[in-house]
Amino acid sequence: MTRRTKIAPSILSADFGRLADEVRAIGNADYVHVDVMDGHFVPNLTIGPIVVEAVRRVTTLPLDVHLMIEDADRWVAAYAKAGADLIGVHVEACPHLHRTLAQIKELGKRPCVVLNPATPLESIEYVLADVAQVLVMSVNPGFGGQSFIGSALDKIRRLRKMIDERGLTVDIEVDGGVKLDNIAEVCAAGADVIVSGSGVFGTADYAATIDELRRRGDRARA
Repeated sequence: MTRRTKIAPSILSADFGRLADEVRAIGNADYVHVDVMDGHFVPNLTIGPIVVEAVRRVTTLPLDVHLMIEDADRWVAAYAKAGADLIGVHVEACPHLHRTLAQIKELGKRPCVVLNPATPLESIEYVLADVAQVLVMSVNPGFGGQSFIGSALDKIRRLRKMIDERGLTVDIEVDGGVKLDNIAEVCAAGADVIVSGSGVFGTADYAATIDELRRRGDRARA
């Protein structure tokens, strides 16, 4: 039986002046996606553990925290303490990736490994059994509102095959430029979890958009 498509709105596109209300308005989502950027690994600076703590206080949804930062080992514990449920770290930023993923698991959180658009799947071959989720970036990380990079579809298909051939229960998450008009092809390629920032927060009715994203994703994955 095909599991339902999970929707993870990215608060990077929310109105931070009324963040609590924005988070409450996506209560029918599956995750709250939190993009953490340090101005070094990516050319943007966003939020820290204090904001994650604030988000944790206003929702019971799992927090899917994406660390786009250097020296992730140093910060994993702080984000775990702040209330993250899933913690994603980049292959490109973790020279000792297996150790970092093990640290996340030891903290009682679900580890996620993240791949930039130009990073090959071979880089995660030996940690695939150690993660709950693989996040495929379909834009270059750093800014919201970018267009989907089409070559990500082939990467998603190949990753789906790798996971299935190994008999693993690892979710494929896709982040970047996914909206109502292209979610079907992304889910048909094998995605389980869809991150959408402006695709949700740029619409008039967040809850209705989330429901429609899920419906189109489910139909494509059936």
